Amino acid sequence: MMGTSEQTTFEVGAWMVYPSHGVGRLDRIDKIDIDGTVVEFFVISFRKTKLELKLPVKRAIEAGLRRVVSKEDMEKALGALVQKTKKRRLMWSKRAQEYETKINSGDPVAIAEVIRELYKGAGDAAQSFSERQIYQGALERLAREVSVVDEIGEDDAIRKLESILQAA
Repeated sequence: MMGTSEQTTFEVGAWMVYPSHGVGRLDRIDKIDIDGTVVEFFVISFRKTKLELKLPVKRAIEAGLRRVVSKEDMEKALGALVQKTKKRRLMWSKRAQEYETKINSGDPVAIAEVIRELYKGAGDAAQSFSERQIYQGALERLAREVSVVDEIGEDDAIRKLESILQAA
């Protein structure tokens, strides 16, 4: 359909994950003439942020575009939510940077690790504003992929993740 064998796994209508934006739907493939050269672009829409991304087909793999993970791979990621965490003595700014890098990697296991490390019980006032922001961003990012994998609403996916955390 698009040339290289790696890219044929991307079908119009499929749910995709773009590392820095999360889950989106591959809406169409546009051909755009740029200075006499026709370039193919994947057009991916992200419903939560109302963003439309145009990604050159030839750069898709390099940019980290991937299909949504399988149910089995998602179960592995959810397993990371219940593993014990070790206390780290890094300054918050360094940890925050690491967390953002993990979230933007698009790797569900890495995102689950961020959620696990920042999770505080309901109403825990010990969590700073920036910790809550990063936690919420990671939770929503993983929940979007869980919602597609499990074919449930995003709110249900958040509740599922939080119940796993509470049971741990």
